[in-house]
This record gives sequence, structure tokens and C-alpha cells, in this order.
Amino acid sequence: MLDDIKNTLWATADKLRANMDAAEYKHLVLGLIFLKYISDTFAARRAEVVARLADPADEYFYGDASPEDLAAEADDRDYYTAVNVFWVPEAARWETLRAQAKRPEIGKLIDEALGLIEAENPKLKGILDKRYARAQLPDGKLGELVDLVSTIGFGENPSAARDVLGQVYEYFLGMFASAEGKRGGQFYTPASIVKTLVAVLAPHHGQVYDPCCGSGGMFVQSERFIEAHGGKLGDVSIYGQEANPTTWRLAAMNLAIRGIDFNLGREPGDTFTRNQHPDLRADFILANPPFNISDWWHGSLEGDPRWQYGDPPQGNANYAWLQHMLHHLKPTGRAGIVLANGSMSSSQNNEGVIRAAMVDADVVEVMVALPGQLFFNTQIPACLWFLAKQKPAARKGQVLFIDARKLGRMFSRVQCEFADDEIARIAGTVASWRGEAAAGEVVGEYADMPGFCRSVPLAEIAQHGHVLTPGRYVGAEAVEDDDEAFAEKMMRLTEQLGEQMAKGAELDALIRAKLGGLGHEF
Repeated sequence: MLDDIKNTLWATADKLRANMDAAEYKHLVLGLIFLKYISDTFAARRAEVVARLADPADEYFYGDASPEDLAAEADDRDYYTAVNVFWVPEAARWETLRAQAKRPEIGKLIDEALGLIEAENPKLKGILDKRYARAQLPDGKLGELVDLVSTIGFGENPSAARDVLGQVYEYFLGMFASAEGKRGGQFYTPASIVKTLVAVLAPHHGQVYDPCCGSGGMFVQSERFIEAHGGKLGDVSIYGQEANPTTWRLAAMNLAIRGIDFNLGREPGDTFTRNQHPDLRADFILANPPFNISDWWHGSLEGDPRWQYGDPPQGNANYAWLQHMLHHLKPTGRAGIVLANGSMSSSQNNEGVIRAAMVDADVVEVMVALPGQLFFNTQIPACLWFLAKQKPAARKGQVLFIDARKLGRMFSRVQCEFADDEIARIAGTVASWRGEAAAGEVVGEYADMPGFCRSVPLAEIAQHGHVLTPGRYVGAEAVEDDDEAFAEKMMRLTEQLGEQMAKGAELDALIRAKLGGLGHEF
């Protein structure tokens, strides 16, 4: 049911886009979904307060009050801030805007409404994108978009309506990433990769940090994971940073829609040169930094305390990201990072030296090779690095290698994703290797599995020049013997090959004859 709603909404919204660039348009659509969300949540809380004020059995009961008194009391801010609901002034409420959707100045009215909401809610300052008055949409289309967003958030129950809005927001993020192709990957990490990182790290408490958080998908999946395993939303604190100002806003809205408390820094900024959380030491770090960025270096980074294992090369930030995460981990913390495959084996410009130092310091815990075509924005094959400052006692001096390149299924012509059971298999393998229960399940005994996983001592990794490519260590899958004698099998296959070569020769002759008939002999 919800999937049908999401598909219909997307098809309609995409049609309204007309000739507008998807990269521009997404901010209009997602901003409206957010505005509808905060307005709906406010309206639901107000209705609840009014009902409780009139209920003699309720602690809010306001005896003998006139309707005017009740309305004035229901407007007391404390009723809203107490339950983490944003205050929405009357002129900025959704129904007020919807009633004016057909007016030519609707864009200006929306911008003014956003300004009012920001003024009333300091947490949203600088987050709402006031770009509606100058939107390059054909006449009337913005009003139609307001009408379309008005249909989201069905049901009497405000928490169900909020969940629908949250899911629609997330679905639209993914669809815009797909529509934008290469650029879309800058703000959105495909869900199955995020789910894999979250399942392996199992962030269930403490501080969760993403130093390049895009639109906040890592945090949303972390919260889902916590709720699915019986924890509470408030069990973790969210810290993020994002350099792109518009993406930073998307992330703040994505988290606010879910009632998640967050700290994305005072402003958008480059993580290396304008670190927003310099004193943070996190329990869990999840990140998908941009691959192989070459223009990241700045003179102020010379001798930075983050480069504990060696100076990262100025032409590639991969090892700057890895060391930044290690620097921000608590002694008991764990990190999961998506990086380009080259990071596992590159030995140019000090990268091999840094990798060797990290392996020897025993901070590399698990390496996972991924299948191709997982991303919107790049065909570069990628891998997952899992880092830990303290491995389980039984696993000190070892690294777990998992080759997941054969997993995944194509869900579109150009993109692949992991199924939930494949994610569970990877997470279960790591959990049993660590000797922990995987997300509340009974953990089996770990065993190496040729072609899929192997636990390797550091000395063997050193013999391989500290290359961390799983395929080098996990070996080949055992192939079942089909009991056909070798001599017979060889004879049969040779005959088959002979027939195919003869057929090939016939086709060659036919092609030559046809081309000759057209006057193109060779």
C-alpha cells in the first residue's frame, strides 16, 4: 500500500518538474514535505492538548475555562517543546498555505512561512531553504506541488502520519539520487550499503558520528536498527558534518522529520580544515566519504595530530579519512567506512606505509570486498573497512577477510543491491568471529569458509606486503566433483570445442561472402 503511494507521488512530482533540473527541484519538493511534517506534528499535538485541557481526569485539565481561554492555553509553547515538537505560527501552518496554493505569489508566501518558523525555532536556524519565490517552475506548478504534498500523511494517528512522511522523504531522496545519477551519489549512499555497515557495527548506545554525512542516511538506519532490537531512540547521540550547504540542510530535515536529536555542527564545512567536533570521541563511526578526492589538502594540515600512522598523500584523501576516523574513536569504539578498492592495495605516496602501520598497530578489524554496480555515482569497485582500537581478546593480531563480490542482485539495469539475508550473513559472520551475538541472535561457532571468509594473522598479511584485498586471502570455493573420469571429460569437451570452431569457420565464410556481394572484400 505505502509502496504504491510512494510510486504514485514520485510519478506525479516528477511530471510537475517539467524541464527543471532534478538537482534544483529536489530542494523544493523535500522542503515542502518537511514543512508539511512540522505543521502536521504541531496540529496533532495541539489537538491532543486541547482535548486534555477539557478532560477532568487529565493532569492538564483547565476547569471552567471559556473556549477563548482554552485556545490561548493551547498556544503555550511549553506543551510543544516538552515533546520535541516545533512551534508553527498560524501564518506558516500547512492549511493556511494550502488555501493560497493557486495564488501567483505562493512561492513568496512559502518563503515567508519558512522564515517565521526559523524565527520561532532556533534549532532550525539556517536549515530551511527559502528558494520558492525564485523557483524556475512553470506558472501554477508550485501550487500543484503543494496540493500533491497535501495528500501525504494519511490516517488519524499522528505518529503513523509522521512515519509515512519520513518514509516518503527517504524514498524521494533515493529517487532524486537515481535521477541525478553521478551527482546524486554525493548526498545519498544506497540503502543496502548503509544497512550492511549498520548491521556489522550494531550501534546501540552512545555517540554515533559520520564526518561526511550527506543527507543523513547512516543515522536513520542506525535509529531503525536500535528500534528493531528493542532499544530506544534516545540511546544514541548523533554527530555529523557535511561540507555542501544544501546537503547539510537535507540531512537536518531528514533527522528532524524523525524526531531524532542531532548535532551537525554550527555550519556546513570541510571536515579536514573546519572540523566541527574536534573533541568528539565516538562509540561508533559510519561513513561513506567521496572516493579518491585529490583536492583536499591545505597547508594548515601539515603535522596534524590526526596523522598518527603517517602523512596522507596530498593527491588522495582516502588515508586522511581513515586516520580522521581513528582519531575520533573512543578506545572501545568501532568504525565502518566505504572506500574505493584501491585503498586496500595502493603503495604510492606513503599509502602503503600508512596501511602497514595501521595493520601492525592492530586497528584493522574486518575487510569486506563488495560487488560492482552498488553506487549511483561511480562504477569504481568499493570495499568496507572496519576499524577497532580494541579487538576481542581472542582475535588480537588477526584480521577477518570477507569476499562478498558474488553476493547482491541487480534490481535495475545498472544497479545492484544486497538482499537482507545477505546482509545478515555478512553481519553474522563478523559477529561469530568476534564471539558476539549478532543483533540479538544466537551466535554460531566461527569457521573459515573457502571463497567467502578467512581469519588471517598479521604475519601473513605482512608477507603479502600489507595488501588487504580479501580475494588474496580467502582462497577459492571448493568445486563439487561430478565423478566423470578426466580422460572422458577431456575427450567430450575437446569434441564440443571442435564442433564450435567448425561452426565458427562456417559463419566466417558466410560473412565474407555477404560482404563480397556488397563489394567489400577483405
